[in-house]
Order: sequence, then structure tokens, then C-alpha cells
Amino acid sequence: MGANSSSINDLSENEYLKRLSGTESISENDPFWNQLLSFSFTTPTNSAELKLLEEATISVCKSLVENNPRTGNLGALIKVFLSRTKELKISAECQNHLFIWQAHNALFLISCLLKVFVCQMPEEEIQLHFTYEEESPVTYQADSEDLIEELLCCLIKLIIDIPLLDITYGISLEAVSTLVIFLSCQLFHKDILRQSISHKYLMHGRCLPYTSRLVKTLLYNFIRQEKRPPPGTHIFEQQSDSGGLLYGLASGVATGLWTVFTLGGVGSKPAPHQEQSSPLASQSLLLLLVLANLTDAPDAPNPYRQAIMSFKNTQDSTAFPSSNPHAFQINFNSLYTALCEQQKSDQATLLLYMLLHQNSNVRTYMLARTDMENLVVPILEILYHVEERNSHHVYMALIILLILTEDDGFNRSIHEVILKNITWYSERVLTEISLGSLLILVVIRTIQYNMTRTRDKYLHTNCLAALANMSAQFRSLHQYAAQRIISLFSLLSKKHNKVLEQATQSLRGSLSSDDVPLPDYAQDLNVIEEVIRMMLEIINSCLTNSLHHNPNLVYALLYKRDLFEQFRTHPSFQDIMQNIDLVITFFSSRLQQAGAELSVERVLEIIKQGAVALPKDRLRKFPELKFKYVEEEQPEEFFIPYVWSLVYNSAVALYWNPQDIQLFTMDSG
Repeated sequence: MGANSSSINDLSENEYLKRLSGTESISENDPFWNQLLSFSFTTPTNSAELKLLEEATISVCKSLVENNPRTGNLGALIKVFLSRTKELKISAECQNHLFIWQAHNALFLISCLLKVFVCQMPEEEIQLHFTYEEESPVTYQADSEDLIEELLCCLIKLIIDIPLLDITYGISLEAVSTLVIFLSCQLFHKDILRQSISHKYLMHGRCLPYTSRLVKTLLYNFIRQEKRPPPGTHIFEQQSDSGGLLYGLASGVATGLWTVFTLGGVGSKPAPHQEQSSPLASQSLLLLLVLANLTDAPDAPNPYRQAIMSFKNTQDSTAFPSSNPHAFQINFNSLYTALCEQQKSDQATLLLYMLLHQNSNVRTYMLARTDMENLVVPILEILYHVEERNSHHVYMALIILLILTEDDGFNRSIHEVILKNITWYSERVLTEISLGSLLILVVIRTIQYNMTRTRDKYLHTNCLAALANMSAQFRSLHQYAAQRIISLFSLLSKKHNKVLEQATQSLRGSLSSDDVPLPDYAQDLNVIEEVIRMMLEIINSCLTNSLHHNPNLVYALLYKRDLFEQFRTHPSFQDIMQNIDLVITFFSSRLQQAGAELSVERVLEIIKQGAVALPKDRLRKFPELKFKYVEEEQPEEFFIPYVWSLVYNSAVALYWNPQDIQLFTMDSG
């Protein structure tokens, strides 16, 4: 890019980039660095813009990869950056735009170049690019490993120490992104990385003492959702003669290089979705998820996961356990609010899952909230729009519900919260419904969707487990929720009859032909009977524990009483059918005594009176239905590819060439 050019297409011919990537070693004290780092640009805001940047600099990067082992210019650039970050905090406090401007530019170059190295070579080879010296290309430099560790430590300290201002937003975001790049070697391996250079430095040595502060800062970045400053915040625009020394210095070093390097245009109006987004919050959350899901070191557990598992509320005055040096405190109210507001993203749902599952302090706090609808309703929306979500996001939302329904207090309180006008529920107008009834409706809808589309047994199991956990606490079920429970049973009954008929026909056909392999209808029948049994247990649990609270369910049961006839004598269901059969018989008798042509209101009145009259000891007691979520034996096999798929797909993350990705297939990732 020439002195008067601002086209991205000119980057490959830029004299300063060509010198950086050329055959000449550049001392870290060379004035060249002041010139190189004095460019102004609008930082790329998405992966599409980063792709354009990478495509424009292919030749420069290729030359650097080839020549750096002899020149060590990447190491020199990093040392220049490290030297400029030593006074970064005071520069931010003093509003020293020039100093922060050049430090940010240095880190942006390091980030772009490091990503090229990560994509093209294994970690061991990357390490050599930090170690080569001009005099002896094959000699290992003793302090070079320390250069990697020093850069990582510097990035962490930058994130946790530099105050977040308009002028520091860019460099804070770049520091977070560069740490993600350091860890992104995982993307280029099919197997889970259990030991790597970046693992070693982040879990041991000089980086370890900053663990809790880094996790805390990343969480607060997520909580605050600070938007990106307007484009042009860091651009030095020409001022009047009284513009001062700052502009004079900036323009003096900038005129020899590029005037304005921009992808979207300096001062151009961002797209509406960009105006609303917080790339720092999004990228901080991605980094937090990556760190928390690093595999444990051979000699120590993952300290970032330990920090996430143990942090406490700022209002909690109890002492920290001495066994955990990474514990800290954070404002739970602010965290809860952010989690409620951000559940449309996979990342926020995964964070919520991790906190509920792994941090007992957070789980206890959330379950004690009196406004749980603010959290639960967004989770239900994820499940409701299952067609638009990826399967991982749906699983996380469902497991969150399962964890919540393990608590009896939660199961009681959700029926006391009344919601009005649920506009996103389109099957039926819901002007007023309890949170508990809405939860039942959405979970049943998810089961029915799964039966007709995905047929995933794992999803079925977790949906039914959540309903089972709630069943003893069902209270004042909405008439539509009661109808849907019985409708689901009707659907299962029809499916059972169909599979049974297919099995019978198949058996008859096998008598006349010995060569044709038979479909395994017995297995299908066994699965559907397990689900029917579970539904009968859920209905029975409600009738046994809260019959008098649920006249609408009894009404729906009586209206569809014929459905249950075929299961009365079935050996798999005889025991559980006893109570249901007793309730149907008891209330049918009372309705017959009341005469014919009864209105709905009169039927409900008779049911309410009968519920009081029915002796409770006539209903057989069964063991309480309680299911707990248990994480898989090797959760990293699920979570690590999932987290990196989120990094890959993130709109504010880096551009990755899909042909290079090894960790997951692109159609499933």
C-alpha cells in the first residue's frame, strides 16, 4: 500500500510489509517499527472482512513463513509489542492515543501472522519460529520459549489490567482474539489435544497466578456487553493549527506509510446487527469456554475450570476453601441478568449449563430467585424453535431444564408464576398461563417433533425425565397443557399399535420365506413401550400426589378414557394402570350419577368435588420419580468439538478455511 493508497488490494505490494517478510533481519530497535506500526484502519468486524484481509496478504505471509527462520522478524515484532505494553495501563489513564494506537497495530499484526502459522504448521514448528537467530538458523535460542510465555502473560495482563475505554476497546478485543488463536491448534487435529505448548504455559508457570482474575474479567466482559466504539475512534483526523502535539506526531510517522487502511470505510455506518453486538463480550465468552474445556494436565486439574466451579457471590462473606487458590467473587445479580438476556446464543446457553452443573453457588442462587421466568422462558424459546437451532443448542437447553427440575422448590414455584400473552407460541393463543404449564407444553412439543423428525432416543429420555421430575408437583395445569399430555399418550398409543401390526405381519411373512431378513420390530416395540410406561408413570405421579390440584388433567383423562383400555391387561403396564383405571372408574361413576348433557363447567365442578371425596389410601403408592443429569464419562469428546465449532462459526471470530479444519466435519460442526 503506497503513501496515498487505502485499497486492501495494495497490501501485497506494501514496502513495509515486504521488508517485514523479506530476507533482511530487522533489529527491534530499528526506526522501521515506528513506521510499520503507524497505520490507521477500521478493524475488521467479522470473518468475511478477515477473509478479504487474508486473501490480500497471502504472498506476504508466505514470504514470512519462508524467511522468518533466518530473520527472526516475527520474534522482533513480538519484542517490540512487549516493550510497548509495559506502559499501556498508564497510557490509557492519561489518554495517550498514540501509544495505544501503535501497540494495538503491533498486536493486530501479530494476531494475523500467528493465525497463518497456526493454520499451516504444527505447534513444534511454530515454536521454532520463536527460536531461530539470524547467525545460526538451526540453533535453539535459550530464552525463546520464554518469549512465547512472555507474550501469553502479557496478553493476559493486558486483558485484566487495562481499563476498558473507547481507545482501549480495540486492543482488549485483539488480546482476547490472540489468545483464542494461540489455542486454536485444536482445530487442526482430529483427536482431542491433551498436551500442547499453549496448555503448558496457561496451566503452569507465570500465567497460572492470573487464572482467577482472567476468568473474572472475561465474565465481566460478557456481563457488561460493551459495544464497539464508533468506526474511526482511533483515526487521527487532521485538525486546526491548535490540534496539538498528538496529531503532529501521528501524522509525522503516518505520512510515510498508508494513510487510511479500511475494509468497511472509515466512519461508515455499521449494519444494524453490528450496532447491537458486543464483539468483546462475544469473544471473551468464547475464550472463557475454550479455557474451561481444556483437558486436565497430567499432574493438575484445569485451573480455569476450577475457577468457574468455585466462584461466589460478592454478597457471600463465607471464607474461601484453602484447597482452591483460584476462587473469586462476582456480582451474581449482574451475571444472572446477562445470562437471561443472552440465551439466543449457543455460547451463553453453554455457559449457563456449565454454571448450573458445576458451580453449586450459582445453582443455589438461581434456584432461589423469584423471577425464574426471566431465565426459563428464553430456554423454552430455544426448544420451541427447535427447527431453527442446531442439535447441540437444543441439548444444552434441555439439560438445563433437567437440572432445574431436580429441585422440588423450582417445580412448585413455576406453577405460581403467571405469564401473559406468550406471542412466540403460535399453535394456540395463550393469554394467560403458568410458567409450569408452558414448560410442559414446550417439552411435549419437543418430544412430538423428535418422534416425527430426528428420532433421537437421548432427546426423548431427557424430555421425559424433566416431565417426570415435575409430575408430583403439577399444580393447576392449564387445560391446554392437560390436553397435550393426553394427546402425546394418544400419539404413542397409535405408534405402538402400528409397530405391533408391522411386527405381526412380518412374523407371518417369515413363515413363508426363509431368505428375507426381518426388520427388528421387537426392538422398536421395546423402545415405544418404555416411553409409554414413562408417560403412564408421569400421569400416575400427578394423580397420586396432586389429584385435587389438577381437575383439567382428570377432565382430559376422562374425555380420552378409551385410549387406556388396551393397556389395562398389558403385562408391561398392569401395575401402573391400577391407579389410572381407579380414577377413571371413580369419576366416570360420579358423572353418570349427575346425569347427561353436562356443561364443561359442571363436569369440572363434579371433578373438584370428587377429588375431595376420593380416599387417598385407595391409590397405590409408587416410588417417587426422580432423575438426575449425569455427565458422560468422557465429556471432552462432546464439549471440545462443540466449543470449537462455536469459535469457527462466530460472526466476530476469525476466518478459518473450512478445508483446513480437522476437529469436526463442516456439515455437522
